[in-house]
Amino acid sequence: MTANTLLTLTEEQLATLPAWVRQRNRASTYPRAFLEAATAHGVAREELLALAGVSAQLVDDPAGKVSLQDVWRIGAAALVLTGDESLGFATGDRMPLTAHGNLGYALLCAGTPREAIGILERFWHLRGRGALFSVEERDDGVFLELVPEFAVPARLTQMMFSSMLTSVYRGMEFLLPDMPVTVSIWLRGRQPVGFERWQPRLPEVRFNMPRAGISLLGDIGVLDQPLPTANPEALRSALLQCERESALVDDADNTLRRTRAALVPGLAGYPSPEQLAEALHLTPRTLRRRLQEQGYSYQQLLEEARRRDSCQLLQDSELEIRRIGETLGYLNPANFTRAFKGWTGLSPREWRRRHLAQ
Repeated sequence: MTANTLLTLTEEQLATLPAWVRQRNRASTYPRAFLEAATAHGVAREELLALAGVSAQLVDDPAGKVSLQDVWRIGAAALVLTGDESLGFATGDRMPLTAHGNLGYALLCAGTPREAIGILERFWHLRGRGALFSVEERDDGVFLELVPEFAVPARLTQMMFSSMLTSVYRGMEFLLPDMPVTVSIWLRGRQPVGFERWQPRLPEVRFNMPRAGISLLGDIGVLDQPLPTANPEALRSALLQCERESALVDDADNTLRRTRAALVPGLAGYPSPEQLAEALHLTPRTLRRRLQEQGYSYQQLLEEARRRDSCQLLQDSELEIRRIGETLGYLNPANFTRAFKGWTGLSPREWRRRHLAQ
């Protein structure tokens, strides 16, 4: 894939996303990390910002705010100009817990690792938009999973996820320097050229996996051990600041965020409005009203989820396009093709061919 193709595809897909992606309410910490990693490669800062279409003023102010679209544009431009597929590991390595503002401070002050994981899951949307974060606990361990919140080119998603997971691992390493569990980072894509530079600084990193996240295997009783940095009073203050920060973002009513996260296809397709309301512990009428207050409807969010999931599923060349359409609720293949063309301007087959060229 050429540089222009990656940037064009990124722009095309960002343009189809809802308005909240363009709201400037995100911390400028993360785009600065990509800028620093790229300049360490010899890339001129001005050239990168010009290619991304983002002004230096937005990212230079430590208290400044950028949009999620700005962050992903800068990430795409950094990937293009450096040509370094392992750049995500470099940026994640630059972001200790203190880089995550009030959320990072809350994690530092948590009483136990389990409490810290709960806080991260609760407030992930403050710092990790673009990915949905969930925790799966089993008898033999815990899996912290990242799922794309929307579709962008696979190369860019891989870089962003490697950055997020490396940063999460760095936080875990700080809180539990002698982790008595086996830790591994999982990524869906192939191992990037240049990864060997980062391998000694990370746990086992497993590529070409069916899901992305961090696997903790072993005695999970460690999650209930007191943390040396625990500070109940400071934790209350940090959580209060997280609540206030959450109230200021466009998705402040987490009903909208939780509805988006719950709109995933199962064996019987996507959940109905009634099933969503039950899952969110709301009446159907209350769910409808809360979504309307933010300018959304169930049908709008369903179309958004179908667009997101169609692009994600089409990146797997083993899946038949007909089966993808059925999974998304289109029993007639022509209806799926018509809807997909409306979202992207391409048929599913054309879109897959362009993206598999990566």
